[in-house]
Amino acid sequence: MEVRTALRQGPVPLAVRMRPTSLDDVAGQSHLLRPGSPLRRLASPDGTSGAVSVILWGPPGTGKTTLAQAVAHSSGRRFVELSAVTAGVKDVRSVMEKAREQADLYGVSTVLFLDEIHRFSKAQQDALLPGVENGWVTLIAATTENPSFSVVAPLLSRSLLLTLQPLTEEDLGVLVDRAVEDPRGLSGRFRLAPEARSALVRLASGDARRALTALEASSTLAADDDGIEQGAEAPEITEELVATAVDRALLRYDRDGDEHYDVISAFIKSVRGSDVDASVHYLARMIEAGEDPRFIARRIIVLAAEDVGMADPQALPLAIAAADAVQFIGMPEGRIPLAEAVVYLALAPKSNASYLAIDAALADVRAGRIGRVPVHLRDAHYAGAKRLGHGQGYRYAHDGEHGVVEQQYPPDELVGRDYYRPTGNGFERDTSARVDRLRKRVRGVQDESPDPSAG
Repeated sequence: MEVRTALRQGPVPLAVRMRPTSLDDVAGQSHLLRPGSPLRRLASPDGTSGAVSVILWGPPGTGKTTLAQAVAHSSGRRFVELSAVTAGVKDVRSVMEKAREQADLYGVSTVLFLDEIHRFSKAQQDALLPGVENGWVTLIAATTENPSFSVVAPLLSRSLLLTLQPLTEEDLGVLVDRAVEDPRGLSGRFRLAPEARSALVRLASGDARRALTALEASSTLAADDDGIEQGAEAPEITEELVATAVDRALLRYDRDGDEHYDVISAFIKSVRGSDVDASVHYLARMIEAGEDPRFIARRIIVLAAEDVGMADPQALPLAIAAADAVQFIGMPEGRIPLAEAVVYLALAPKSNASYLAIDAALADVRAGRIGRVPVHLRDAHYAGAKRLGHGQGYRYAHDGEHGVVEQQYPPDELVGRDYYRPTGNGFERDTSARVDRLRKRVRGVQDESPDPSAG
């Protein structure tokens, strides 16, 4: 097979030219490529030990097409590729008929790679069932959407579901370095500055195709600037050229460096300080720099509990819902629930009373201010407990007026110790008086209020 080596030789994109032809050359997805794994068995040259259909589910650029083609090349099977964007039932049935002929007449098995299977209707997916059921084809289907909702149940039950993960920075670095040196890629005709390499990896956000496309565009700019035909030193791909090629400003953002901590610190303080615009700005900087959305979601949850707290009890459920949404739909759509949660938290009334309460209680415990559990509160559900006096004198709260009775709950050493001190903000403005009335009733302090549980 002819290998393209020149920068502008033919229309084949760099990302396509650099696709591995064997599973051993695949970067990333090590959890799917262990010895004996379904993909390894599927790629076995004997053509029989791994004939099981699989559905590859993962974000764009994580290697779904690469894995399918590597399996086909490694196994020696006949390989047919269809895209659900352009193919229909007629195309599927034609492939099935041809695959049955090949199997019956020549004993040749067929691997059918169907890209974007989620775009097929139920009827179109049903057309795959006879071929998969009878073993005429080994189906490798790829989807970026949850197969539980986008693939029909009969096809799911006949296939293994394999989940692909976004590529790590190390995986992307390996791919970029390989593309610079490999004859199928840039063939060593360019120098890649370390800052440019870091930028390519960061901007890719786990997408190999995006990284290689940006590298190819940057190399074109480098060739235009330096003129590689004049025998001078190999042109250098710089960070500035990468920024120009992808038409995106490069953020100074290192996930392990000062900028990472500075931006997240500013983000937290902006939300706490109720500056909604600054909060959204720092959120955008983290997203654009490729920060892990799960890290952002975790910080939002902490903000909801620590800085909004009981001033708005709905803040924490909303933050958790945003985190779940990001996990479910991924990026870039995940930016929307993240932004919704950030706006909500920034505009919400603030209280750190719950945070201060638990820290004050922990400080007492760590200082040894613990005490014994009052006898009337101790467990009385075992033999001999009654003889020890456990549970004697306990008053059942529901038997009291308004569900509250006078009773000592803390150890003797901590009677009268107040940990939770509600603010006058938001929901706590209404609960502050209720807390005061409840404390008085429980502690036996005279109180004229008829209903201590009322807000």
